[in-house]
This record gives sequence, structure tokens and C-alpha cells, in this order.
Amino acid sequence: MAADPDGADASSVLGPRFASAVEWAIELHRDQTRKGSEIPYVAHPLEVAAIVLHDGGSEAEAIAGLLHDVIEDAGVKPKQIRRRYGRKVSRIVKACTETIDGKLPSKSKAPRDASTWRLRKQEALDHLRDPAVPVPVLRVKGADSLANARGIVADLRRQGPETWQRFHAGAIDQLWYYRSLTVILGAQRPGPLSDELRATVTEMEQLSRWWFDVGDPQPGSS
Repeated sequence: MAADPDGADASSVLGPRFASAVEWAIELHRDQTRKGSEIPYVAHPLEVAAIVLHDGGSEAEAIAGLLHDVIEDAGVKPKQIRRRYGRKVSRIVKACTETIDGKLPSKSKAPRDASTWRLRKQEALDHLRDPAVPVPVLRVKGADSLANARGIVADLRRQGPETWQRFHAGAIDQLWYYRSLTVILGAQRPGPLSDELRATVTEMEQLSRWWFDVGDPQPGSS
């Protein structure tokens, strides 16, 4: 059995804690849908948790995958996660949450919209570049990025460039962010997950190529 970086059991065997986290994620995201669709939002954290497990992640990391958006999108505080699932899960989720000037959503008055999009993404990238970022954080962030990239590619195939209209930033900025993620995650944690992310982002770029030729006339929604 592999040793967990925090000293806890790193087994990927799923038990009642994981089942409880699935139920909580469904409850917290119950009224939310994916941008521009009627797909229940909880489909995304379920996909992230599945990718984490396919990548060899532990139960704690899979739970963090399920809950990676709850601080940002459901107003949950890190201490609530810590009480339910322990310090390791709470730390991973907190590390995967976008900040503004280093502050979590509950501690910042800055809006989380198009006006702060670049700042939030740049802070996230700068954090991931830190050599001290733990492997579990890189795994969950990589899984989240891959799930999102897969969704964008699928929508680009079906809907074309209209896909970009539902985001806070347009194609040029979005592709800057995803390409940056592939470079950083590939350097920090090379392997199958980062390889698949790179391939998916490359396809995203290819599907969007003509959009650049006209100068990204759709800069993103507010």
C-alpha cells in the first residue's frame, strides 16, 4: 500500500466517506447547471473524481475532486469540509479554489466576473508553478482542467465558435489559460493525465484556429 504524503492511508478503495461526499456534492450543486446548458452541474465534479481515480488517486483525493468547486460556487467554508472529511481534503479543495489577491471568495469583495477573470486565472497559474505544490493538488487540478477542456472540445465540435460566448473571456484568453495549464502541469507532474490534457487542448486550438484569423471578435460575456 502506497504511503500518503500527509501520512494517511492512500488506498483508492471507496467507502462511506466517498458516498457521503457524492450526496453532499449533489445537495450543494442541486440547482446549478453547466454554463449554456441544462446539464446538472454535479456531472462535472463527478467526472473530476472519476479522472482522479483513473489517475491512481486516493479516496481523499477523489473526495476533493467531488468538492473542488464548493468553496467558490456554493459558499462552503474550508472548516466545514475539514469537519466532514478531514484536513487533507480541505487543504486540496482550498488550494484548487481561485483567489483574488490571495483571498478566498468569502474574504474578498471583488466580483468574480469578467472584470477579474485574468487576475484570478493568473493567480491560479502562479500557484501551480510553485515547486512546493503537493501532488494531490496537481492531480485534482489536472483532473478539473481535463474535464473542462473535454467539455469545451465537445461543444466546439457540436456548436462551433458560439461555445465561447458563454464564458467570461473569449477564445484567445481561454486558450492562453488552457495552454498555460498544459505547460505548468506537464512540467510539475508529467504523466498520462497531463499528456491527455495537452492533447485535448491541442484539439481545442485546432477547432478554434479560424476564430483567431478574424481576431476573436467575441471577447467573452460579462
